[in-house]
Amino acid sequence: MRLEYLKNARILILGFGKEGIDTLLFLRRLFPKKILGIADQKEFSIFNSQFPKLVKKEKKVRLHLGKNYLKSLKNYDIIIKSPGIPIHLPEVERVFKKGKITSQTEIFFRNCPGKIVGVTGTKGKGTTASLIYEILREGGVKAHLVGNIEKPVLQYLFSATKKDVFVFELSSHQLYKLRKSPQIAVFLNLYPAHLEFFKNFKEYILAKTNIVRYQNKSDYFIYNSGDKIVREIAKKSRAKKIPIPTKLGIFKNLRMPLIGKFNLLNVVAAIEVGKLFKISKEKIIKGIKNFKPLPHRLEFVGKYRGIKFYNDSLATIPESSIAAIEALGNKVGTVILGGSESNVDIGNLAKKILKSKINNLIFFPTTGEKIWKSIRQAQDKVLQQNRNRGLPKHLVVSRIEPFFVNNMKNAVNLAYKHTGKGKICLLSPAYPSFSLFKDYKERGNLFKKFVKNYAKRK
Repeated sequence: MRLEYLKNARILILGFGKEGIDTLLFLRRLFPKKILGIADQKEFSIFNSQFPKLVKKEKKVRLHLGKNYLKSLKNYDIIIKSPGIPIHLPEVERVFKKGKITSQTEIFFRNCPGKIVGVTGTKGKGTTASLIYEILREGGVKAHLVGNIEKPVLQYLFSATKKDVFVFELSSHQLYKLRKSPQIAVFLNLYPAHLEFFKNFKEYILAKTNIVRYQNKSDYFIYNSGDKIVREIAKKSRAKKIPIPTKLGIFKNLRMPLIGKFNLLNVVAAIEVGKLFKISKEKIIKGIKNFKPLPHRLEFVGKYRGIKFYNDSLATIPESSIAAIEALGNKVGTVILGGSESNVDIGNLAKKILKSKINNLIFFPTTGEKIWKSIRQAQDKVLQQNRNRGLPKHLVVSRIEPFFVNNMKNAVNLAYKHTGKGKICLLSPAYPSFSLFKDYKERGNLFKKFVKNYAKRK
């Protein structure tokens, strides 16, 4: 949406988190005298305590708060929706059909004078976007890291020029109904995820596809040709296609700053972007070496009492937990799993755990019992196959001890008690965090806090 369309419209900001605040500051600078609406499910008392300066200072804001906050949608011409607002609420679906909903991402894409490098995928997009940013900066490009990496973008429009390059991490929420694609799109992988937000996996795929849907022949699509769904999406793309190599090629002697084979894809994708900007091999290598792994992604917490602790709290799908177990190998003795329901298949994770040398599983609600049941079912299937073949029984699950907890303190306590010296304790939940924690960051930070606190005890 072009900025001129906002001038005479009645505008509502739907959802007031980081992005909503940035949208308000942006609009207020554009339109100092315009009355703006803010709709959020927070009650006024909570809103007032979180944003006291705003409530006091802003005289030209209409607040629509509490359980009936969506009733206000019909009174506005343009609704700027935050990614976290559910898309299938009846009131939201109605205004989507009327074409009244836009987003920060759409407004930025329509009005940005510089180049946008969009990065998406079910896993690895934050790491890849950050790697690209480091490489571009090292190569002298005026780069900015924005988007789902928790950096809202609209205020960049006041200073952006044709020389600016915005590396934009794009979630499925930001891509949903997006009607413009970046000049350079990077697509890493696709697994079932966010199925509590989308109707089904197909709708999730359609949202992700928007990163390339509106590209033209002068644009570039860098994609993982090893992912079947991504490969099919590539066939429909009009952009110049660059499949991500499965090897480092001329960079084969490069020392990886990240653990795990799955991170090779992220590094090579970033290298391909660097090559598009004609950045030298030496500067690409330097940019990768300067990269600091992001927190909550197979983050090494430390070695305490002979146990190595890894925080992989951002592992919110089973495939991420499988990759983490593979990356750390046979030293994994304890895994902390479980979270809020997200309707994903955990069969492959159960098989991976059975084939590993893991001794202890510590489960959070609400999905802990579900994971353990899946592991037992996989075990029974193996036993039945062995019986059919006349092979001796091999009770794999007998070596795994399950524990069920309701808080991180107890989980870490059990990890210290039952993880052997020289082994690894891995927090890799395979599910979102909302059953017990505000988000994956709170979950990961609590893990790190209790690991370090417990280590200090005599």
